[in-house]
Amino acid sequence: MPKVSDEHRARRRDEILDAARRCFARYGYEGATVRRLEEEAGRSRGAIFNYFASKDDIFLELVERDQERVGRVWLEGGFEAAVRAILEEDPAWIGVYVEAARRLRTDEDFRRRRFEAGSEIREGLSAWIAAAQSDGRLRDDVSLETMGTLLGLLLDGLATRSAAGVQPSDPEALIALITEIIRAPSDTRGRRPSGSRAPRRRSASSR
Repeated sequence: MPKVSDEHRARRRDEILDAARRCFARYGYEGATVRRLEEEAGRSRGAIFNYFASKDDIFLELVERDQERVGRVWLEGGFEAAVRAILEEDPAWIGVYVEAARRLRTDEDFRRRRFEAGSEIREGLSAWIAAAQSDGRLRDDVSLETMGTLLGLLLDGLATRSAAGVQPSDPEALIALITEIIRAPSDTRGRRPSGSRAPRRRSASSR
């Protein structure tokens, strides 16, 4: 029997992953049974698990690839690019993203494996946030941890709404608003907007 090339194996793995993504997005993790994976991939159980140890390994690899992809978009193009990627993503990708978020809340083993697998990209994003706060791309009146939490919440919220079929009517206006919120310049902290008046202090006699 001729030896299967690495390129052939990689292509088969990608085909199985693409089919699994559609299946997980349509049925959720629990509903994506092995039989449904077989039907979606057009391959037998043996053929699928010749490339992956388990259904959980398939799902985790999808999540790792997605985390890596969004992280690279963020690192190379900035947070606005990551927001745009979420808004423009394929529904099947969004479905896996949201399903992963759900499993993070309910599956301790998955949470541990996801944390271990994503350590490198998390470190890269933390370094990006620190640099962005230092050079003015991000507001610096909050801690790195707080800013990281905010940015993560924004992406998760957008993905959840997209998975529910709710898309902003004006994506560019939304991106501009997000940019304004996260990039409030440090030299304006404590200043009032131009043309505004300071609030009057009530005198003791008027209380």
